[in-house]
Amino acid sequence: MAISLLTPEFIIERNDARCIRCQVCVRQCANLAHIYDQEEDRVLADDSKCVNCHRCVTLCPTRAITIRKNPLEFKENASWTATAIREIYKQAETGGILLTGMGNDKPYPIYWDRMLINASQVTNPSIDPLREPMELKTFLGRKPEMLKVENGKLKGKLPPQLELEVPIMFSAMSFGSISFNACQALAMAASELGIMYNTGEGGLHKNLRKYGKNTIVQVASGRFGVDPEYLNAGAAIEIKIGQGAKPGIGGHLPGEKVTAQISQTRMIPLGSDAISPAPHHDIYSIEDLRQLIFSLKEATDYRKPVAVKIAAVHNVAAICSGIARAGADIIVIDGFRGGTGAAPLRIRDNVGIPIEFALAAVDTRLRQEGIRNQVSLVCAGGIRNSADVIKAIALGADAVYIGQAALIAMGCHMCQKCYTGKCNWGIATQDPNLVKRLNPEIAARRLVNLIKAWAHEMKEMLGGMGINAIESLRGNRFMLRGIGLTSRELDILGIKAAGE
Repeated sequence: MAISLLTPEFIIERNDARCIRCQVCVRQCANLAHIYDQEEDRVLADDSKCVNCHRCVTLCPTRAITIRKNPLEFKENASWTATAIREIYKQAETGGILLTGMGNDKPYPIYWDRMLINASQVTNPSIDPLREPMELKTFLGRKPEMLKVENGKLKGKLPPQLELEVPIMFSAMSFGSISFNACQALAMAASELGIMYNTGEGGLHKNLRKYGKNTIVQVASGRFGVDPEYLNAGAAIEIKIGQGAKPGIGGHLPGEKVTAQISQTRMIPLGSDAISPAPHHDIYSIEDLRQLIFSLKEATDYRKPVAVKIAAVHNVAAICSGIARAGADIIVIDGFRGGTGAAPLRIRDNVGIPIEFALAAVDTRLRQEGIRNQVSLVCAGGIRNSADVIKAIALGADAVYIGQAALIAMGCHMCQKCYTGKCNWGIATQDPNLVKRLNPEIAARRLVNLIKAWAHEMKEMLGGMGINAIESLRGNRFMLRGIGLTSRELDILGIKAAGE
């Protein structure tokens, strides 16, 4: 093509008076946006290659670099925005689909921000979490219809449960989509916190098997790394049917990312594409799903809970009713703001529904059918802070998954270019020179700090509601009030308007 109509998205500004020509930016940029001119002893910039990952800005010792959005103005047009025009230019030049990483960044309503938490005052006094016991421990798994107790002891055997010190888990991120160091950091943090992390569909690296009691192993349509040893290595098994960032779409790890370690872990040939089809080719009905659920239970001697993960879609309540009746112990619902290493842009931006509505609809349906105790609900897709966690539990979740928040805690700067494999922070890459930039011990410490901080805030919010155990909040929608919501939205969420 003779000429590209695409202009740089970002502009690199360098203060020459501050620049000491140390070339840190040149060495650190995997996208080659910085070039050192030896003859002129100057560092130049190729703005077209900048993805605004902040690596050069953060590491520049003299703070000489600033990245700005390109101020180029397109003719004002409400329909044909600059973004829409640039996307057409890109596809006209490449002939390919548009890819993106991480979560949906469109300005759709964020319903977590339109819900407020109720608080106690006089007649129902609040609780001081610093001086009074406050329980965040959560158990995930099928619960019996009733408990039988004899002589103060439980009679009979409970179905297998996952015990979480905090109702937060690290969501499915596969070895391949993220680096081994990132996987190790998640595993180490989960172990220290007494929670779970999920392997994603990439199998379990042999060096991570020691964290098995804090591991959820995933079975996706590609069945990568799945064998009896893998299934028995974790504390629970998750069947992945769909994910929020790309409902109805499969996964694809390009062959150039399938290194020797990934080849061994996924049990596929070195350098071959790892393709997870959109459907499981042995699941075309709820009955087929039931057969897989019980096959996995049989393979693990009925000692581990089995979860089923689906994307939040418009008939999610009916789907989850069927999954519960098929024998799943845990249902994971992933909303349309869920993150991913790579997703088609049009799918990410236009398919699926917000997790808030999906969660409320599912919890309501299962309660109406009298089967809510048969499954635990885990919600995912855009959980950003401790208040989101509290609101999710009040809407009906037993626990939440966090993925994007966990990666940001490790150092991700949300440039949304995960699919290129050139993550300058060593997270979404398999390039050995980039992987080593992420120290797993430091990343794990940051994750632990994040969850501990959220736990403190959750206790404060529970105390403010006059509740001393997270179990008492689950599905207690009376503790939520909507603000700026329509009557129909309030009805679906099952909450009252602020002031009622």
